[in-house]
Amino acid sequence: MLSDRTVALVKSTAPLLEEHGEELTRHFYNRMFRNNPEVQPLFNPANQVAGNQQRALAAAITGYAANIDNLEVLGGAVELIAQKHASLLIEPEHYPIVGQNLLASIREVLGESATEEVLSAWGEAYGFLAEILIGRERQIYQDNARKPGGWSGFKPFKVVRKQPESSNITSFYLSPSDGAPLPEFKPGQYVTVRATRPDGLTTMRNYSLSDRPGQEYFRISVKRESSLRPGGPDGFVSKFLHDEVEVGAQVELGPPCGEFFLDISEKHARPLVLLAAGVGITPIMSMLLTALEAMPDREIVFVHGILNEKVHAFRATVEELRAKHPALKVHFRYSDPAPSGVSREGLVSTGLIDATLIESLVSGRDADYYFCGPQPFMVGIYHELLRWGIPPNQVHFEFFGPRQALVH
Repeated sequence: MLSDRTVALVKSTAPLLEEHGEELTRHFYNRMFRNNPEVQPLFNPANQVAGNQQRALAAAITGYAANIDNLEVLGGAVELIAQKHASLLIEPEHYPIVGQNLLASIREVLGESATEEVLSAWGEAYGFLAEILIGRERQIYQDNARKPGGWSGFKPFKVVRKQPESSNITSFYLSPSDGAPLPEFKPGQYVTVRATRPDGLTTMRNYSLSDRPGQEYFRISVKRESSLRPGGPDGFVSKFLHDEVEVGAQVELGPPCGEFFLDISEKHARPLVLLAAGVGITPIMSMLLTALEAMPDREIVFVHGILNEKVHAFRATVEELRAKHPALKVHFRYSDPAPSGVSREGLVSTGLIDATLIESLVSGRDADYYFCGPQPFMVGIYHELLRWGIPPNQVHFEFFGPRQALVH
């Protein structure tokens, strides 16, 4: 355990880290990639360009400092980080690299405030957290390898089908190249695709599994990403999949990971509300298909917010499910629809997904909520559910970016 002196010193740095957090993490990443370029393939360059990675790390460091005397509140964050690390095959030997560059960055950015005593305390606190994460990640690796059909590391898969879902989303059906059975996964989890860039370096991206467990294939549904800014990263993996990967090709996958999933072992009478915006449909689609099979009598409300019909993925599939399952309510909300996109049997309306729409579809506010999509959508839904007083154990989300953005 950490000493009382270490806890006090680290906690005392929280205000300073909150003020200089992003400056510190920008310096840290630049320093680490310069001194240890071997770890650069573990990081998403698009997130680096957009600043998402820096903001997320700054929030994590500040949160750790502020709550170091009450680490129980960080349990969810630790699981999220461990699952993400496991998906990227982070190993124990990576932690000293991060630790050395982080402590050096604290010294170089905070200057006189980073006394030897403060740096020593942060070194102890970092080592303590690293051991927690290494232990949890080891357990995830072992669990993934021991499952029937499971594996460790990256495994070759063959593309057995390539299916356009909209003008910008394509599904890839993937089966193990060795013909082995697939392991079970939890609806909402993701796999990691590893690809080799023209410069010979590998790069990895997480993609949600968009079909239900128990199939003879894994399905990922990938949105074609474009450059975030002139000269910036151009969504290499998504372009590679869309433009170069055809049926019969091989791709490398890591085992399913992720802490955002629908637990079908929990049986509730209250409705299940599944909310998606844009490509956030992918984990939600897996949950919908699984829930309809496992809980056919439960009231399920499915809402998908999209720009318009052109980019509307899985529309026909969802409408077919609605026709087959009387307990399923479906609504699509277009923010910029074509004139023909708003009149299909009351299934479609214009605008954004908001509290008024959700209340019109749910039998009372008491429900289990799962939602995924871009940040503005997530922030809006999260704050509405807080305002309604929905218990935290009934609110589940996949948020790509620093989670402190949800509370501001």
